[in-house]
Amino acid sequence: MKIKLLADVTNFELCGHNSKFGRNYAKAKLIRGDTEIKKSASPSVFLKKEDEMMLWYISKRLLQSVLTLFIIITIVFSLLRLMPEEGYLGAAANKMSPAQQEVYLTNLGLRDPLLVQLGNFYAKLFHGDLGKSVTYRTDVPVVTIIADKIMYSLLFGLGAVALSLLIGVPLGILMAQMKGRWLDRLGTGYIVIIVAVPAAVYYLVIQMYITEIFHLPMLFDEYRPITWILPLTSMALAPTASYAMWMRRYMVDELNKDYIKLARAKGVKERTLMFKHVLRNAFIPMAQYLPATILFTITGSIYIESLYSIPGMGGLLVDAIQRQDNTIVQGLVLVFSSLGIIGLILGDIAMALVDPRIKLGKGESVR
Repeated sequence: MKIKLLADVTNFELCGHNSKFGRNYAKAKLIRGDTEIKKSASPSVFLKKEDEMMLWYISKRLLQSVLTLFIIITIVFSLLRLMPEEGYLGAAANKMSPAQQEVYLTNLGLRDPLLVQLGNFYAKLFHGDLGKSVTYRTDVPVVTIIADKIMYSLLFGLGAVALSLLIGVPLGILMAQMKGRWLDRLGTGYIVIIVAVPAAVYYLVIQMYITEIFHLPMLFDEYRPITWILPLTSMALAPTASYAMWMRRYMVDELNKDYIKLARAKGVKERTLMFKHVLRNAFIPMAQYLPATILFTITGSIYIESLYSIPGMGGLLVDAIQRQDNTIVQGLVLVFSSLGIIGLILGDIAMALVDPRIKLGKGESVR
């Protein structure tokens, strides 16, 4: 076998892997199922099998994502056109004559056939134009409206995710290590309270009482860093409980498996066991949802942003629907749908990177 492999490599190198004959020789060997020549070829000519499978998987998912987005946007676009036309006129409806209303609706393109309206929308979308606001902020581009609000939601969301990971994951690890002891009971009590009590209740308690106890401002001011504390803390409470609960559960499951018992019997140190084996395997299920969680911070928190007067993305979709501003609704649906789909793709990739047993690509034994 070694002689055959050396002969194949020698023939390949003598022919020159960049020459026409060398490429044909390598191609013929691969067609016959000879994988040894693939191992000896230079990386510039042949991608590794794992890289090819990953690229194939990402390409397939991207094509599926484009099709999914097209279906979602088309459905939402069509449903919005079934809403009453009076909503497009807003407060000016009583000041306009029927003829003026008809001219106004015609200028908005609402008198065109549905397929024509849809085609015009996609034509603008391919050029990065999401249209202009109709009633929310008249004649202001939707991209500008979203850009003005997205940074606030993104900063608060990323801060809350970082804070919840820094607290929740170590808390879950300690709860698993000290199962049944005081810290485990204390952490379980915190999780039960966060899950059982409606979020609006403890948000209000924090705003009303914590502000007085620690003399913190009640409303958000972007020029005062101290006003970021309460909103960030409020946003991080639920994710912290979630990360702690799932990390504890997955680590307890891992600690009860046979390979852990065998490692302990062989004398592996507990610290090495926990952080090199148990933690990595326990984090695999969480890795799938972490990218989507980070991306969805852009959508903001409706309740917290309204409670602390944060000009973020949280209430934008609700306001746009109430004012029947279809262009903003369409733009937000496109943004939110894209975030969800990208988050799922990145989650699958993250799982494959964390767990080498998971393969992305073609075949029955891969994801």
